[in-house]
Amino acid sequence: MLKKLLEIAAVAFLFGALTPAWAEQPHDESPSMTAEQFLATLKFQSGQIDLSGGIAVLDLPPTFRYLNPEDSERLLVDAWGNPPGDKTLGMIFPADVSPMSSDGWGVIITYDKDGHVSDGDADQINYDDLLKDMQAGMEEANVERKKQGYDSLSLVGWAETPSYDKANHKLYWAKELASGASQDHPLNYNIRILGREGVLVLNAVAGMSQIATIKTEMQKVMAFTDFKAGNNYADFNSNTDKVAGYGIAALVAGGVAAKLGFFAKLFAMLLVFKKALILGVIAAGVGIKKLLGMKKKQAAAETAE
Repeated sequence: MLKKLLEIAAVAFLFGALTPAWAEQPHDESPSMTAEQFLATLKFQSGQIDLSGGIAVLDLPPTFRYLNPEDSERLLVDAWGNPPGDKTLGMIFPADVSPMSSDGWGVIITYDKDGHVSDGDADQINYDDLLKDMQAGMEEANVERKKQGYDSLSLVGWAETPSYDKANHKLYWAKELASGASQDHPLNYNIRILGREGVLVLNAVAGMSQIATIKTEMQKVMAFTDFKAGNNYADFNSNTDKVAGYGIAALVAGGVAAKLGFFAKLFAMLLVFKKALILGVIAAGVGIKKLLGMKKKQAAAETAE
């Protein structure tokens, strides 16, 4: 981790970005924010939360809290250093851990309204074979990642083998990833809740050292998150509702993401590195969005030549 932070700090120094993204001083040179001051501007909510559009509800116990989409965007972009524009339904956090700390983690909530996903293939999936296919696919993607100047990303294996709760139509699994020469392996924990017209997506990002905690806590998250009446899996009407063109295996493999452009997929991968980003942004003050902006300007200049 130290080596990674030093690399980030070096890049920050070269580009003169020595303050966190959320601590940049405006032209009037007003005092910059500390991490604690930034955190105080976020409006955490508790209890029962109706997600945007009324499709689902969170029945939060006292041990969890919620941020709305607007504040989630601020945290993801200004504090964690991710690219802007990633639309969410908000985020879930443990109530007793600051998202600005090195132990902080959060669950990003989105909704894929691609149609009703059939779970007919759930009992026939060989997850060992699927893992091999996913690893091969990631190696192919690394060719493009390297062209864009990013470290390679490899899938080490399952941190938790995929499991599907057929009675409640909830799917979960976890992946251990590796980036470049970094010794710190990120943990990407995934939950998918199947509904009438789409899938509720919950992605938690942490480090492999937190695997025991995340496994326990994400089971709680899965239990208190569900569709509202009328949007449940059992509410599907084959006469009127759209059917998705994929099943359970594609949800795990990320087949849905194949419909997106390369940069959209790249941004999704960058979210995996929350822990490295939050430490790097606070310590060295460089956000991924700045680096992407520099790369875009460089590409434009090369095209002009």
